[in-house]
Amino acid sequence: MKIATWNVNSIKARLPMVLEVLKTIDCDVVCLQEIKCETDAFPYMEIEELGYNCAVHGQKTYNGVALLSRHPLEDIVKGLPENEGDDQARYVEALVLADRPVRVGALYLPNGNPAPGDKYDYKLSWMTRLLTHAEAQLKLEEPFVLAGDYNVIPRDEDCWDIAVWRDDALALPETRAAFRKLKWLGLTEAYEATDGRAHEYSFWDYQGGAWQKGHGIRIDHLLLSPQAADRLEKVEIFKKAREMEKPSDHVPVIAELAD
Repeated sequence: MKIATWNVNSIKARLPMVLEVLKTIDCDVVCLQEIKCETDAFPYMEIEELGYNCAVHGQKTYNGVALLSRHPLEDIVKGLPENEGDDQARYVEALVLADRPVRVGALYLPNGNPAPGDKYDYKLSWMTRLLTHAEAQLKLEEPFVLAGDYNVIPRDEDCWDIAVWRDDALALPETRAAFRKLKWLGLTEAYEATDGRAHEYSFWDYQGGAWQKGHGIRIDHLLLSPQAADRLEKVEIFKKAREMEKPSDHVPVIAELAD
């Protein structure tokens, strides 16, 4: 089973490119972030023609997540638990009914800038809610994957120049500590476990020729429960997507699990 995470930065604005990438990577499950459209406005017909079932949690103009699966979806959950008063569409989860079922959560973690401030407080509180949810899911002892744009640079070597990023919300010590707490629950970070090379990125800004200069960061991650991690074989960062016409500033990160 191939599971991808990809921040598409507006699915309607980039639909031809998104469809081409989906055909090329040919994944069983794809977690999309920043679809930037309301649930009813999602391009279901075009995506379903590629063989995907869709679980969508959308929002006008901002945020929005979608879970695409070539297998039936069951037990769909929109929004993290304890989300009273939080109207931002950042999480959707479902049980993927493959021959060996896997529960997948697609997430778009808040950016948090400027930090300190209300936006950073929201980021940390959202990460606390995610931790609580992951802890509850791990007690079920089933294959479980949390895939998405975490807006977290885990290590200095996961960005092109830590001096540029040190004071950014994505790399602050509190952000990294919250991410480590998730892993300490018993979750495996797929890229770190299968590759782990320094200076391999999943995001390059549109400004300043970042892609051409190799000025990227790695902020798109897949965290796996022990039952899913036991099946983990490899991870690929699909950089070709960044070379296409009208690309997203992110590229897909793909984890392959043994069937």
